[in-house]
Amino acid sequence: MPLDPKPAIQAAAPAAQAPVRMPAAAQGVYEAVLEWAAFDAVLKQLQAAELICFDTETDSLDPLQARLIGLSFAVRPEQAWYIPLGHDYPGAPLQLPLDEVLAKLAPLLTDSGKSKCAQNGKYDLHVLNRYGIAVQGLREDTMLASFVLNAGRARHDMDSMALNYLGYQTVAYGEVAGKGAKQIPFSQVAIDDATRYAAEDADITLRLQHFFAPQLETEPGLLALYRDMEMPLQQVLCDIEENGVLIDAALLQVQSADLSARMLQVQNRAYETAGRHFNLDSPKQLGALLFDELGLSAKLKTPTGAPSTNEEALEAIADEHELPRLILEHRGMAKLRSTYTDKLPLMVNPRTGRVHTSYHMAGAATGRLSSSDPNLQNIPVRTEDGRKIRQAFIAPPGRKILSFDYSQIELRIMAHLSDDAGLLAAFGSGQDVHRATAAEVFGVPLDAVSSEQRRAAKAINFGLMYGMSAFGLARQLGIGRNEAQEYISLYFSRYPGVRAYMDNTRQQAKAAGFVETVFGRRLYLNEINGKNAGQRAGAERAAINAPMQGTAADIIKRAMIAVAEWIGGHRDKALMLMQVHDELVFEADAGFVPEMLLQVKARMEAAALLKVPLLVESGVGGNWDEAH
Repeated sequence: MPLDPKPAIQAAAPAAQAPVRMPAAAQGVYEAVLEWAAFDAVLKQLQAAELICFDTETDSLDPLQARLIGLSFAVRPEQAWYIPLGHDYPGAPLQLPLDEVLAKLAPLLTDSGKSKCAQNGKYDLHVLNRYGIAVQGLREDTMLASFVLNAGRARHDMDSMALNYLGYQTVAYGEVAGKGAKQIPFSQVAIDDATRYAAEDADITLRLQHFFAPQLETEPGLLALYRDMEMPLQQVLCDIEENGVLIDAALLQVQSADLSARMLQVQNRAYETAGRHFNLDSPKQLGALLFDELGLSAKLKTPTGAPSTNEEALEAIADEHELPRLILEHRGMAKLRSTYTDKLPLMVNPRTGRVHTSYHMAGAATGRLSSSDPNLQNIPVRTEDGRKIRQAFIAPPGRKILSFDYSQIELRIMAHLSDDAGLLAAFGSGQDVHRATAAEVFGVPLDAVSSEQRRAAKAINFGLMYGMSAFGLARQLGIGRNEAQEYISLYFSRYPGVRAYMDNTRQQAKAAGFVETVFGRRLYLNEINGKNAGQRAGAERAAINAPMQGTAADIIKRAMIAVAEWIGGHRDKALMLMQVHDELVFEADAGFVPEMLLQVKARMEAAALLKVPLLVESGVGGNWDEAH
């Protein structure tokens, strides 16, 4: 059910303190389980425990292809067991048979009434699922607990948390498996060493759980976020990752060839423009050509003080000469080719015939998800080449791709948080908010707004959320700085609630040290009262934007949980495939599309009760581009 939003700032609340590092912790007692008698004794303790902490050891970072090498368990601090199942080095002792061990553990692991704990449990869910065990009752995850409590202020890997919060130095993977070219698979690690490493993982995870649990209990808002959003979402993302998406490898091959041919053309144009050959990928050669030979202004510097040739630096001088634009064009195509058109066909899982991305839950401090292998978040949607890549994400025969996208969600959240009468009225009446803004700012009737005026209003609407200055707006619109400042002043005079929200947010963030999303996610701003003016200004911009971006992230997470609950009863007809920013992508039987359009849209629009309606736009097609 939707929750009533709460204020985005809790000014009166004191800034939460980072957990205090504990005194150096004791070493645990760890046991390798190699006999059935020992296994039965362990199983008995697991069955009697209130909370079971578990961890898998495998031979791959890809959980969808990893082979299970062993399992570790802990039910009380400073004690744990490791059950080796796949160590195959010469002289390795006889181990319990994997199938029989899993058969005996399955009733426990699939019992939803038996509470379990893990560190980044999504990985372990995947691994065990491959072996036919759908783990139930995973109620605690130390990575997510740390993230909810300390987003943006701490690392959330187990080794870092053990040192920071427990004063405990863990055994590093490289200590038992070696590093670099000399690293061996975990299956070849001696069982004594493997036990020391793997059992410690389960033990330390349990200790961290005992450390975080009381902190969450004292913060009801954060506890609700952890229990009702992050933990349920973990299973949803696990399902999405396993579903994967079908790609057209042949089409991508054609696109790669096209990109290569056009890159060569751009390269040759760059040579002609420069009057000589040079390496487009060499920052040193580019710097010498652009700044020494052509005399272009160096707008940005590297940490060493040399003129920068990164994307931002080249964009800043793109109007001074044709060459920076050509280099940017070449880089853009090279990135698409290397990241997507060349790479995606190589990422098809041989077992499923699909590409499976991995979502990261403890990344951006705002709570926004990211993905990798492949990164689905960075496919450019506004360029023709980006859209072409989306054409390669296809539906199998008899099915369609469906896309559902929140419309202007951050602007709607801005209207909700600022309580500005003008913005609320525009969204409440269903107007084109950029056209309505243009009418207000430029003082013209709604039907008389020109496309140029709408474009300017759109730039202001989105720019202010990200702390855009008059200089930035001037650059974007190609107008003078004074004119841009006049636009911003007019905007604030027409939408005084927005200015008041921004001013109040800055002040309250300085007082509290953090801001909050509508749903209570905390976003710490360590530099908000700092001495460095640049860092302080950055923190002030983040204070304004983070509640909006973070709330948008929370809303789509809530939507995913609600939709997943409904779609679970229709797995034969539809699958959730991807989450990309404010968009959810599905695959469904052609005959089930009308029901999907109705049900998914309803659940996404009901994910939060704001002062303005949430609007979801949808599309259907044979591929992702057609649907979007």
